[in-house]
Amino acid sequence: MIIMQVEIKIDSSYTEPKIVITTAVVTEEINDIVKKLSEDTPQIISGSKEEKIEVIEQDDLIRIYANSGKVLAVTNKGEYTLRLRLYEIEKRLNPKQFVRISNSEIVNLKKVNNFDLSFTGTICVKLSNGTVTYVSRRYVPKIKKILGV
Repeated sequence: MIIMQVEIKIDSSYTEPKIVITTAVVTEEINDIVKKLSEDTPQIISGSKEEKIEVIEQDDLIRIYANSGKVLAVTNKGEYTLRLRLYEIEKRLNPKQFVRISNSEIVNLKKVNNFDLSFTGTICVKLSNGTVTYVSRRYVPKIKKILGV
């Protein structure tokens, strides 16, 4: 991860915002930033439930998981079937709010009641809707870093 200086200049002569990146060399991280800034893809997530397609707000999502070849999103309103693959959904989600806890599951950090680290080698996650799930061993270091432990 690169450390970056961010500078905002207020200039009333500009009618449109302008972003300038000053760097010694174009790295993969710089290319990623440019790509994210220039993306026009909608960050909408839609799911089907009872033969109807609904737009799902990111704040309403509790967890997204893959099961039996399907990708499902859980909200307080119920469970929705998604057409996108898990990695495609992950790209649309706010990375400060959502975290992958296994190859088949992403959780909303704002919907986590607690993380139980007493299990050896893994972490138990209790979600706001009562669901209990587990962080796979591969993702434990990442979760611990997020939690600051």
